[in-house]
Amino acid sequence: MSGKSDPSGTPARAPRPARALDSLRERLRDTFWFAPAVGLVGAFGLWLALSGVDTWIVAHLQEEGAYEELGDLLTFAGDARTIVTTVSAAMMTFIGVVFSISLVAVQMASGQLTPRVVRIFVRSRISKLTLTVFLATFAFSLLVLTSYEGGAEPDPRRVTSAPLLQSLLTLGMVGLSLLLFVAYVSSTLRLMQVGPVLEHLTRESLRALARQPGGAQEEPQPGPGTAKVVHRERAGVLRGVAVARLVRAARRHGVVLRLVPRIGDFVVPGTPVFSVHGGAAPPSSALRRTVSVGVERTPDQDPAFGLRQLSDIALRALSSSVNDPTTAVQCLDRIVQLLAVAVRLPLAPLHHRDRRGEVRLVQQVPGWTALVDLAFEEIRWCAAASPQVTRRLLAGLDDLLLLATEERKEPLRRHRALLVEAVERAVPEAAGRAFALRPDRQGIG
Repeated sequence: MSGKSDPSGTPARAPRPARALDSLRERLRDTFWFAPAVGLVGAFGLWLALSGVDTWIVAHLQEEGAYEELGDLLTFAGDARTIVTTVSAAMMTFIGVVFSISLVAVQMASGQLTPRVVRIFVRSRISKLTLTVFLATFAFSLLVLTSYEGGAEPDPRRVTSAPLLQSLLTLGMVGLSLLLFVAYVSSTLRLMQVGPVLEHLTRESLRALARQPGGAQEEPQPGPGTAKVVHRERAGVLRGVAVARLVRAARRHGVVLRLVPRIGDFVVPGTPVFSVHGGAAPPSSALRRTVSVGVERTPDQDPAFGLRQLSDIALRALSSSVNDPTTAVQCLDRIVQLLAVAVRLPLAPLHHRDRRGEVRLVQQVPGWTALVDLAFEEIRWCAAASPQVTRRLLAGLDDLLLLATEERKEPLRRHRALLVEAVERAVPEAAGRAFALRPDRQGIG
């Protein structure tokens, strides 16, 4: 596959196997406290290290009798003290500005697009890095102030320490903070635009599709179920499963596990989460922490989530309160891009095997018809009266019909026929219907 490309123009790659720390990594990406906490701890550790080095430098110069050089260093440290004091006083105001920009951006994106895009800001690396550096600079500058000894002009013969390297690092962190602030504002302004947000969602969805291992339509299904494993944790959205741990547990107990809900389904305690085939259910200790449940869906193991978000943005754009068909056309561009990739994939139930090649875990994934319905059904209901959207939708369906195999053309033809019927009902004039039913990749350019 290394020499081929998918319809999106991205070189095709072999699916990446799930890693043991994927679940933890995704959970940390959905938090906004981890990176700043690490930054504060790092700032404290760095201050301890540099404080020791500064103390050693002063002691070494005193032992060598280099009091003139030590006096010059103390003068520099005294001059830098004013800057450090100013930084410590102003940095909290700077942090407040960053938070204000973030909240305004999140509010605008949530109102104009969909609340589900808020996670883009929460997971933004530049936002977390900027806040981390700002907080670390503020904490480090306060710690540096405690290293200064009293008196306007300390005696080089009696001084025990001087924050020389600490002051230099503070100045460097201030410069880094200014550069990050410019990068942060640029990134935030970009994420407030429709195009970059749709591109971000599409990239996430393409990565989720690439993670799906190739399945085969003729794979045998497991025999009749012999036991069930019910969900005993909190209620929530099934965000992912630890495939490697489940395969090991199933192999150890000589059974086949079938995941009953799909990734993205809402599960409640007491409902079955695994169907066991070929023996008794593994003990609860073997299946502990193999299922990740959260408050909302994530794209990591959920290839349909990207289509859901794109559809939501298009539906809001087509609502009477927003009335922005151009945004809906942009969403259709990305939807067609995703389906053009998915049309080449097997989209069969995933059969995860152990080292001996025996199937140990069966996982359901959305089929081709389900993806097409998710992409077009709701948009088609709202787009009949918007010729710009109907023209783009027809062009997208025609493009997908050219790419699809014969067995996958039926849902596309069905949606095309239903769209034509909807336009005929919504537009009474023959000329208007003819215009609205003319395929155009730009809608109305």
